[in-house]
Amino acid sequence: MKMSEDTKTIRILCPKLVLTNTGLQWLIGSPFFPPLTVVSTIRCIHDNASSPDYDKESDELRTLLLRGFYVIGALIIKNSDAENEKNASEAIGAARRLRRLLSAEAELANAITIGAVSDSAAADVRFFVSRSETSTSIETVDYVLYDDNPLKFVWERGCLIRCELPIRLPFYYSVNKPSDAENIYVHATEAVAAKLKDPQIVYVVETLSQASAEVPQPVVLRGKDLDFDTDLSNVKLLVEADQEDLNGLSCAHFCLKSKSAPPFFSAENADKIQVSVLLNSSQKSPKSAAPIAEYYPALEDARLLVVEFKLEVLCYATKSLPLTYAVSKLVFPGLFDQLNSMKKAIKPFLLTQHPQLQPFHFIPPGLLHPITVIYELNYGETEMKQVDVRKSLHLRLGLPFDRPLLRIANAVDLSTKDSSRSSSLRKGSPLPRDVHIGIPSSGVTGGFVSLVQGSYEYYHYLQDGIDDSGWGCAYRSLQTIISWFRLQHYTSVDVPSHREIQQALVEIGDKDPSFIGSREWIGAIELSFVLDKLLGVSCKVINVRSGAELPEKCRELALHFESQGTPIMIGGGVLAYTLLGVDYNEASGDCAFLILDPHYTGNDEHKKIVNGGWCGWKKAVDSKGKNFFLHDKFYNLLLPQRPNMV
Repeated sequence: MKMSEDTKTIRILCPKLVLTNTGLQWLIGSPFFPPLTVVSTIRCIHDNASSPDYDKESDELRTLLLRGFYVIGALIIKNSDAENEKNASEAIGAARRLRRLLSAEAELANAITIGAVSDSAAADVRFFVSRSETSTSIETVDYVLYDDNPLKFVWERGCLIRCELPIRLPFYYSVNKPSDAENIYVHATEAVAAKLKDPQIVYVVETLSQASAEVPQPVVLRGKDLDFDTDLSNVKLLVEADQEDLNGLSCAHFCLKSKSAPPFFSAENADKIQVSVLLNSSQKSPKSAAPIAEYYPALEDARLLVVEFKLEVLCYATKSLPLTYAVSKLVFPGLFDQLNSMKKAIKPFLLTQHPQLQPFHFIPPGLLHPITVIYELNYGETEMKQVDVRKSLHLRLGLPFDRPLLRIANAVDLSTKDSSRSSSLRKGSPLPRDVHIGIPSSGVTGGFVSLVQGSYEYYHYLQDGIDDSGWGCAYRSLQTIISWFRLQHYTSVDVPSHREIQQALVEIGDKDPSFIGSREWIGAIELSFVLDKLLGVSCKVINVRSGAELPEKCRELALHFESQGTPIMIGGGVLAYTLLGVDYNEASGDCAFLILDPHYTGNDEHKKIVNGGWCGWKKAVDSKGKNFFLHDKFYNLLLPQRPNMV
């Protein structure tokens, strides 16, 4: 059956529609996009031979998906395409059932649902649609458009809205009836949720962009002026509202980039709006009212229990959406859902140690929009419960399992008007980064260059107010290596100071307590101990008896940079260097080493660092016959291994 003429095409924005194995994927769209626009896919992971666990799926997707995105269909992948229409009907039925758990009934009345089908052995996907929730017929889609610039499609028209709301919830329960505590807790949490709709509530809306003369003044929206009942299915009518009064003021009012396009479109580069929640407690008081004190008497056998929530909701909205609807239909439901999710997670542990729950927002590669994850901070990042949570998220989002893309260090920081972050020890200007870029060539003819993969910071003598000249080169090399792991988001551990490095070695028993605060040298082995303790990173060590043997290791070093890509520490005699790459001609044996020298004592000017040879190619024997690596000294090379983990 062909589609009728009023429905145009299926538009695919996401770069990856089909995962390699069989199963079910949810197709994600937005009420702000044309009805048949697929912006992303999220795999169903609570699935068995009979059907998905819709309750678990809805609970997780309610947190994971930003308000402003929702389920518009499903893709089913099976080993055979012999029954396409039957499989499409199954996918449509699954999507409808999940959507009923996630959306209000009023929003589903005329919802078009997509059913997509693929044979796991084939590359193509066939699409079908059903026109309403009550329809049993499906129609074939013949034309599918894969968008050439999906980021522009999403972020030219849309913006992000952030609302952070810490809640401290005290309540009393009887020590003689601890079983009542759960009911009291639930009622108290529900009262807080209801308060978000209170006519006295105030939502302050402002821009999160950096300060400038063009930044508009904050807008105050009061609860009594908000409409919590109108659904977003009427968004086409809403965007035509009068822009002159407060009720018609749109998100575009705070989108400073709307007049000129950014250099590139992305979620990180999107316009961002901040919403703060305030409660006007003194609205009914006389104008001359003094500060108010409230007293809550408790029974003699009562015990006070305090539960804390840290809500942080991120939403997506079209820039033309009126602010009143952005708050009432995106921010408020987002806060409500997140509060309920945390309430459920805390409830089983109410009278013991409460979980420390905190939302984080991520934009993993391949996904056009952020997702939100609530992590339990009582777990360490390497604790298995936390690892298992990340594994399930990687599975759901189709992410690789050999790199940590959803660790806290990867989270998008929207907490300040300037969201840039540095892993540097410094509180002032950032350290120089990737100083090897743009340096002159090595001089090796016909060589193959293998370099460090990713970014690092350059640590050297006299930084951070520490005079470590003559003894701190290995410490500085270690700091550079750890900065690499931070900037590649393998860890959120801060780059340690000299004293913290010494403290770590004392804690593992490698050094005596007197080592802390000393100026004693450390070498490759000590660096491996610190990397293992602080980051859980293992290292390979190459020993050579003389600097003359180092060129013989070029093939092995090139393999390291190609496969692992981490900076290498070279320690020999009383000197330590950081190795960033090799240029090696396998036929002739000619080679050069890209050395980052931590013995530099000048200021952090890239030109001065490169021109002075503090970052540059070094041959084992230079044109004047001078040996860079000493022939009467042994060398240890520390090769940190890239973690294969989530």
